[in-house]
Amino acid sequence: MRTILFDWDGTIVDSMPAILQTEAAICRQLGLPFDVSIFRRTFSPNWRRMNRALGISEDRDGEANQIWTATFSSDQMLPFPGIEDALARLAATGYTLGLVTGGDRADIEPQLRRLGIDELMRVRVYSDDTAAGKPDPRPLQLALELAGCAHADDALYVGDALDDMRMAAAAGVRGIGIISMVATADDLLGAGASESARSVVEWADRFLGESTSAE
Repeated sequence: MRTILFDWDGTIVDSMPAILQTEAAICRQLGLPFDVSIFRRTFSPNWRRMNRALGISEDRDGEANQIWTATFSSDQMLPFPGIEDALARLAATGYTLGLVTGGDRADIEPQLRRLGIDELMRVRVYSDDTAAGKPDPRPLQLALELAGCAHADDALYVGDALDDMRMAAAAGVRGIGIISMVATADDLLGAGASESARSVVEWADRFLGESTSAE
């Protein structure tokens, strides 16, 4: 196993509170009910899937997207503390790192450069790279192909959403669930995660420690 792939929002960057506020603005302006419990129940990295769960019809997707663009500021997102060092240590150990995210290439590429982790993320799959989004396995399968993984068990996928873990399970990839405001450890395990951690940093420390002990 030499490839580790990551989700972006809520896993690498601390964006969930901002996403919560943005979805609240969308629902408020579209006249739909919304609170934290609805957010947790309906959240998906796949915005089309989440829109349907929130009661936003397909013919209002454009309106919802306009509100999103006017409300959400991706350039203000900060990485979780210690994430750059954790990713650098994983890469230095020889692992190929990458992203499989429901975000747009145009939004996230500048963030990678701004946060100084552009060179670390060698494989990248964005929402516009596949017709199907999470939890469909295709985005993760494409990342495996780009990474040169011959088998699904050659990789790990790390994410904080239930659809992250469902995608990993559907692709036959071992999923690592990151506990967040949208999923507890039990939620993540129930969605197919092999294990959970409170952060990528905590998981990387444990993973690298186990790898060293195995050697």
